Amino acid sequence: MKKVLISDSISPKGVEILKSAGLEVDVQTGLPPEELKKIIGAYHGLVIRSATKVTADIISAAENLKVIGRAGSGLDNVDKAAATQKGIVVMNTPGGNTITTAEHAMALLFSVARLIPQATGSMRSGLWEKKKFMGVELFGKTLGIVGMGNIGAQVAKKALGLDMNVLCYDPFLNEEKAKSLGVHCVGLEELWKRADFITLHTPLTPETKYLVNAKSIAMMKDGVRIINCARGGIVNEKDLLDALNSGKVAGAALDVFEKEPPTDNPLCTMEKVVCTPHLGASTKEAQENVALAVAEQVADYLVGGIIRNAVNFPSIPPEQVPLLSPYLKLAERMGGFASQVFESGIKEISIEYTGEASGLNTAPVTIAAVKGLLSPIMGETVNFVNALVIAKERGIEIKETKSSDAGDYRSMISLRIKGEKESSSISGTIFSKKDPRIIEVDGAPVEIIPEGTMLFMYNNDRPGLIGAVGTFLGSHGINIARMFFGRESEGGTARSVVSIDSPLQPELIEELKKIPNILSVRQVVL
Repeated sequence: MKKVLISDSISPKGVEILKSAGLEVDVQTGLPPEELKKIIGAYHGLVIRSATKVTADIISAAENLKVIGRAGSGLDNVDKAAATQKGIVVMNTPGGNTITTAEHAMALLFSVARLIPQATGSMRSGLWEKKKFMGVELFGKTLGIVGMGNIGAQVAKKALGLDMNVLCYDPFLNEEKAKSLGVHCVGLEELWKRADFITLHTPLTPETKYLVNAKSIAMMKDGVRIINCARGGIVNEKDLLDALNSGKVAGAALDVFEKEPPTDNPLCTMEKVVCTPHLGASTKEAQENVALAVAEQVADYLVGGIIRNAVNFPSIPPEQVPLLSPYLKLAERMGGFASQVFESGIKEISIEYTGEASGLNTAPVTIAAVKGLLSPIMGETVNFVNALVIAKERGIEIKETKSSDAGDYRSMISLRIKGEKESSSISGTIFSKKDPRIIEVDGAPVEIIPEGTMLFMYNNDRPGLIGAVGTFLGSHGINIARMFFGRESEGGTARSVVSIDSPLQPELIEELKKIPNILSVRQVVL
């Protein structure tokens, strides 16, 4: 009999689903890491929430583990790369917390506008400070929503019902789809400048780390109010504290923090700040929804081999896995690369398979490309099951074509992205039957190993540039792992890719852009 360990508290109904499927279930919550490592080898399935940290060390001891199921969407506490390498399916339950989190964001919005928690605390102290807690109306104000996934869309719907003006920023939402939702899709800088209230609904990724910082806050209106019930780390807490102290930001409502619990965090003691202890998904309904969903998914996989909501494996027949795996990896990394260098709302994605690739079962490969494209912004909320659905919800059209002629290569995948104002293309192939390579970007040949942290640059093809870039990185202690170059013609526009051992901070990227003949710089993390 296959065994499942539940290491974080979930609804008893979820436990019953697993037992009814014929699985042996142990519930042991609050295990120290060394104890979990000691016992994990006996289990085929592991069900967690946010408390259990499934590290590479624990995965290495999981001799029989087939699936990790997360009751919720966030997977910051799971080493997905280690799990994938060992063939362990990692599942989550995106959508189970949508309504609950959107409602909590609205509760925080009302609270920070009308100072409700502060007034409650005052009255509990026996005071009647009516003049002290002067609030502001939401009616007619502009709400800026960063991230228009399921939660952001629900917040928009509720805000529109309050007669607020709603702006949104989402790199994957085109203007036509935004209009159908009743919101205005704008660039991030415009959102910062126009919004009276700003609410964040993005996952924490390299792209969104410290998205709200001193520079972005400086662009905002005086007296702006900021709400975050997405992920800690999207807001630079020190910069927010400075802005609250200066009066630039009138108030903030925070459900999430960089360090949880946020011990000795001065934000939690400020009267201008409303704080809750990561309650976004904490309702009876949501917790039961995600518990039932994860239990059903884990049972389906362990009993019937059915994969649902997996973030690291598509649903493909086992006999096709060896052949398709290199192409899945290539397509996902091509999508991730393209997403991080493309700077426009996406309207259309075209994927062309040529040569030997045209004879593959291309459906899961297309999904892998779309998942890779969406993941840098949406994180774990997008997976192999819902990637196409999420793209469709954002008005993105997916096209697939095949051709037997791959030119100089035996097999090739080409990804073309069409946006509101620009288009881009990227092509890749497989070397030695297993190693993915990007071989062309926007019409120029360039061989790139798509892994790790890279700086992707457009530059004028001029002597001395390589040395200038190397000197700049070296002066800041950044080691270069590899360099790749491609150009359209001698002296024309070139593409330069520098693989580095550690990410470059945003302020250093801005300095790098100032080197003569560099036209643009984008940091890509794969």
